[in-house]
Amino acid sequence: MQQTKFRYYDAVAYKRANQPKPAVHTEFLRTGRIDRNLPWSPSEKRYLTYQEVAERTGRKLENAGNVTHDRINGFHQSIRFPKLIFHRTLAQTPHLGYCHITVANSRFAEFENVQWAFYMANFFAEIGEEEQFFADISKTAKRMYFAVAITPAEEEGRLQIDRKVRGNGVLFRTDDPKLAMKNVLMLGARNEALRKIIHAL
Repeated sequence: MQQTKFRYYDAVAYKRANQPKPAVHTEFLRTGRIDRNLPWSPSEKRYLTYQEVAERTGRKLENAGNVTHDRINGFHQSIRFPKLIFHRTLAQTPHLGYCHITVANSRFAEFENVQWAFYMANFFAEIGEEEQFFADISKTAKRMYFAVAITPAEEEGRLQIDRKVRGNGVLFRTDDPKLAMKNVLMLGARNEALRKIIHAL
């Protein structure tokens, strides 16, 4: 199956260049002159390179990541997560991407110490296998918040999903920002009293 090649253009600049012009007869009645320099064709769209689209997407993702991190850390003084903001865009569709927000450690019933990472994306998808991080990207859902268990990879300095945790490494995945915040806070809560407060939200 042949993959669709996307083309992107600067919609704001195109819209500004194509503001409605006053009708010729209106200008003549107002000034008594006919403007012979009116363009006969609309301004052309300026198409963007994939690199330009990726840069714009990245800025938006990191801004949203910073806001999300501030909201999480603003909940309670005993829950603090480090800020580790960076983004990636998808190679063939650079208008889609995801942003890493934080990492932390939590204790689960069967695991004493699980390191995990929290992300947000501007699309919704399944978390795929090793070769393909995302699968079945939705055409309708606009965002996704998810946390995955992580472990050091064989390649030095890199991390990978720890699939021993919950069978696929996914701690949660949602398109609801309130539910995502609640889940992250539950993972970060260090005592039962705080968990009960978060659970009641």
